[in-house]
Amino acid sequence: MPDLPHHHEQKLQSLERLAQRMDRAFRIPGIGLRVGWDSIAGLVPGIGDALSLAPAGYILYSGYQLGASAGTLARMAANTGIDALIGSVPLVGDLFDIAWKSNTRNTELLRRHLEDTASRGEPLPKRLGRRAFSKLTAPREFGRSLSYARNRPGPKQKQPGIRQHPLNRFLDP
Repeated sequence: MPDLPHHHEQKLQSLERLAQRMDRAFRIPGIGLRVGWDSIAGLVPGIGDALSLAPAGYILYSGYQLGASAGTLARMAANTGIDALIGSVPLVGDLFDIAWKSNTRNTELLRRHLEDTASRGEPLPKRLGRRAFSKLTAPREFGRSLSYARNRPGPKQKQPGIRQHPLNRFLDP
C-alpha cells in the first residue's frame, strides 16, 4: 500500500469508521450477519431512507474534497443511488440494504483511487511488487500451467494421437 499523505489517511480512516457504523455496526446473533444504522433506519418507512442519505452524501462529498476523479465519484454516486432507490421499497429494500452496503463500497472505491493516484510516481517494479497476487491477478499462463500440471498424463501414459509441444504441452489433433 503506497503511503498516502497524512491528512488523506486520517480522513479515509474517519470515513471508513462512519461506513462501518452505517453498514456493519451490529452482528445478528445466530446468523452472524452484520447490519448497521442504515438498515435499522430503513425500517422506518420514508424517513429512515432519507436520513441514511446524509452520511452517504457526506462520504461522496468527502471524496470530492480529497480529489477523487469524476469516474470514481460517478461510481460512488451510482452505489448511493442504487441503495436509495431499491432501499425505498418496503421490506425488499431493507433486505437489500443489509446486503448492498453502499457506504463500505464507496470508501473502498475512494481508498483504491487515492492509493492508485499516490503510486503513479513510483517506479513500475515497486508498483507491481505491491499488487496483490491471487488467481484473479495472476498471469493467464500461470493459471493454465497449474491446471496443466494437475491434469497432464505421466511420462508412461502418453495418449495416442496427441502431439506434444516442445514446451511439454499437449496439442489437440
